[in-house]
Amino acid sequence: MTDEPQTTELRIPTSDGAVLEGYLARPTNASSASTPGVLLLHGFPSGAVWAEHIGADLPELASRCATEMGWIALALRFRGCGSSTGNFSLGGWVEDVRAGLAALRSEGHPDRVWVCGFGTGGSVGLVAAADDPDVAGVAMIGAPADFEDWSRNNKRLLAHAHQVGAIKDQHFPTDLAQWNRELSTIRAVDAAERLSPRPLFLLHGAADEVVPQVDARIVAEAHGAGELRLISGAGHLLRHDPRAIAVLLGWLARSRNAV
Repeated sequence: MTDEPQTTELRIPTSDGAVLEGYLARPTNASSASTPGVLLLHGFPSGAVWAEHIGADLPELASRCATEMGWIALALRFRGCGSSTGNFSLGGWVEDVRAGLAALRSEGHPDRVWVCGFGTGGSVGLVAAADDPDVAGVAMIGAPADFEDWSRNNKRLLAHAHQVGAIKDQHFPTDLAQWNRELSTIRAVDAAERLSPRPLFLLHGAADEVVPQVDARIVAEAHGAGELRLISGAGHLLRHDPRAIAVLLGWLARSRNAV
C-alpha cells in the first residue's frame, strides 16, 4: 500500500497584492536534495465550471504525483478562482505562475521544477516558465497558442469573466486598455521559442473543438523540438481522461530521467 502524502494548504502572496490558494503534496520521507517538483495549473472557468469550482480537482492530481511518482506537487488556484483573491487578467495569471513557482521552491524545496497546465493555465504557465531558467520543462494540455480570439472579442470575454465569477469587482479592470492589451501580447507560441531547448510537451484531444489541435502543432514547431501527443477521440477536457493523465505522468517521469 502506498503511503499517503504529506499535504499542506497554502496562502500564496503575489507581487501585486493577490493571495492565492495552494495545495502542496509531498511524498512521505522525501529528500528534497533529489526530489523533483511540479506546479499544476487549471484552465479558465466556463459556463459548466465556474470560477468557484475550477481547479478544485487538482489537489487529487497533486497527491497522485506525490504517491505514485514521488514528486513534490503544488496545485495552484489562479486569482479570481476558488478562494484566491483578486480578479482575472491574463497578465495577473502569468504573475500567479511566478508566485506559485516561488512557493513551490520555498515550501517544497525540490531539486528541479516542472510546470504542467491545462487550457489557459498551460499557456500562461509556458509564458512564465520561459523566462525562468530554473524551470526544467513544461507540459501544456489542451492549451491555446495565443489569445487572439479573446483579443478580438474582449468585451464578450470581460462579460463572461464577470458572469462566471473570475472577476468579482464590478469596477475591474480600472485600466481596460491594458487589460485588453495583454490578450494580444501574451502568447505561448512566442514563449515556446524562449523555452527551447528545455523540453516542451503538448498533449491535446484529437477531437478538441474548443482549442484546435493546430494550436498545439504551431507551439511545437515554434519550440523546435516540442513533443506532441494526440489523444484519439478526446475533446478539450482531458483532466479526467485516464489515458491523458497516464501519458502526462509518463512524460514527466521520462523528462525527469533525461535531466
